[in-house]
Amino acid sequence: MNKRVILITGTPCTGKTTVAKQLTTRLDALYINLTELAKTHSLTIGEDKTRNTTIVDEEEMRKKTAKTIDGTEKTTVIVDGHYAAAVVPKRYVTYVFVLRRNPIELRKFMEKRGFSDAKLRENLASEILDVCLIEALQEQETERVCELDITGKIVDAVVNQIIAVLNQKKPCSVGNVDWLGMLEKEGLLDDYLTIT
Repeated sequence: MNKRVILITGTPCTGKTTVAKQLTTRLDALYINLTELAKTHSLTIGEDKTRNTTIVDEEEMRKKTAKTIDGTEKTTVIVDGHYAAAVVPKRYVTYVFVLRRNPIELRKFMEKRGFSDAKLRENLASEILDVCLIEALQEQETERVCELDITGKIVDAVVNQIIAVLNQKKPCSVGNVDWLGMLEKEGLLDDYLTIT
């Protein structure tokens, strides 16, 4: 049975989980949250105390993700996680949707969620420097990577945009976002991208 496997990735606070869960409901899909999968099946190899985060065993995560996809009767699988492109084997992936959010709006979401100053700076830099997009392009087939600017959009609009791409009513493309250029043009680059 051919399965449609859709990865939802992006910097923290870009709406991955909210979008992935709604997409799962709309498509009657299997939902895989990589953070939960790692915790549930002990797929971690330690803690990064400096960054206050868990280190995932990518090879074991790759095996478990493949086994989970192979084991479901669902025809569509949604995988949610900022490192999804690195741990879901290429042969499964139909599309990778990289959610992008304007750093000005992103900072507000991160502050609301109580990110430490260091974590906030690291994740803003990640968004500005296209880290999740670059990883997706390096790990997956380029023509399957879609970049979506979700700034100011409601979840329904983002999910509808993804479904339009899946139904080939909208193109899948990258290169739509240039936060670095935008912040530089507005004279805000130093406020959002600090080198320490």
